[in-house]
Amino acid sequence: MRQVRVLVVGAGPAGLAAALELRRRGVTDVLVIEREDEAGGIPRHCAHTGFGIRDLHRMLSGPAYARRRVQLAANAQVELLTRTGATGWAGDRALDVTSPAGRDTISADAVILATGCRERPRSARLVPGDRPAGVLTTGELQQRVHGDRVFTGRRAVVVGAEHVSYSAVVTLAWAGVEVVAMTTELPRHQTYWAFDRGARLRWRFPLLTRTALSRIVGHDRVASVDLTDLTNGHARAIRCDTVVFTGDWIADYELARQAGAELDPASRAPRVDTSLATGVPGVFAVGNLIHPAETADVAALTGAAVASAVTRWLDGRREPAPAAVPLAVEEPLAWIAPGMLDPTGPPPPGGRFVLRCCAIRGRGLLTVRQAERTLAMHRVRRLVPNLPVYLPAGWQRAVSPAAGPVTIGYADASPEFFAS
Repeated sequence: MRQVRVLVVGAGPAGLAAALELRRRGVTDVLVIEREDEAGGIPRHCAHTGFGIRDLHRMLSGPAYARRRVQLAANAQVELLTRTGATGWAGDRALDVTSPAGRDTISADAVILATGCRERPRSARLVPGDRPAGVLTTGELQQRVHGDRVFTGRRAVVVGAEHVSYSAVVTLAWAGVEVVAMTTELPRHQTYWAFDRGARLRWRFPLLTRTALSRIVGHDRVASVDLTDLTNGHARAIRCDTVVFTGDWIADYELARQAGAELDPASRAPRVDTSLATGVPGVFAVGNLIHPAETADVAALTGAAVASAVTRWLDGRREPAPAAVPLAVEEPLAWIAPGMLDPTGPPPPGGRFVLRCCAIRGRGLLTVRQAERTLAMHRVRRLVPNLPVYLPAGWQRAVSPAAGPVTIGYADASPEFFAS
């Protein structure tokens, strides 16, 4: 059994940022393990630009951003083991791992889970039809195009219309594949207007809203798909040889669940408090494991934010804290992260909570309540599924540890209210 001060599981932006900040704070013997062949996470396969604005304060492509994050960790003397995967827990803050060298157990004084999230594949979406080749997620597509550099598609249908869906369009275009349709079951796309407009002007693909992929047809390779209009029930076939399922993120929660961490029923992410502690002593969670899925730089900032709490844990400052107050949401909100708070603890990363919704709404008002008290109200311009809503945390100190859960609700507001 190997013993380290801090073990970080996952060498994506969040894990690397957490390790870097710990080294900057003087923590020695920080080990990061990564099951992939290379560190850097998903950005390694995202050839488009837009990475690093919030955390590195520069505009980089995905691969350049990943290389920079790895280099910063190496410069800080963070030990990094790739091709090393955690298979389960061997005790308190001890993990069984496998690598080309064989099996091992690594014990740590603190463990940071930075395992990220993944897209739901076709099997989890229960899409009927044949089982041909050519059905991928965005991650699989980017790996084949930018990693293996082996891809043979010509006509693709992209399922989903959120940020990552447009990233899939860019990857397909880079590989010389025509996007013949992008579909979403919602009434509109779930990205920024400029992203959608720019991509559709550049690559001239139709966005089919209120449309579901109802069947995949093909034997050796995808031949066509059936699309159903959810407004009138009409179905039509589109010829294609590639289907890319995008978004619909789920946290890679298995290690957190095995450790005994409470999971959010909607996101399946481990519930953490504002210091990013899971409730399992000495086990913390960061990045897109706790909020699937934010951009890489937001995930990195979350990783860096955990260093303060981890350092306190390592220093032995583990005085009993009041029981964490759970946070709950009401429809059309879906989940909130962090999902617990200590009124006397630190604010969440960036001083704000991240929320997601399950329905499109216009201007409205977020209301924070505990028992019969209204703690805060916050105006929002819109709710769109798959786009984040941020709730400032200035009301945290007003929470009473003994008054029960805090509930965040949403109500539509009139234009006159916003003008006031």
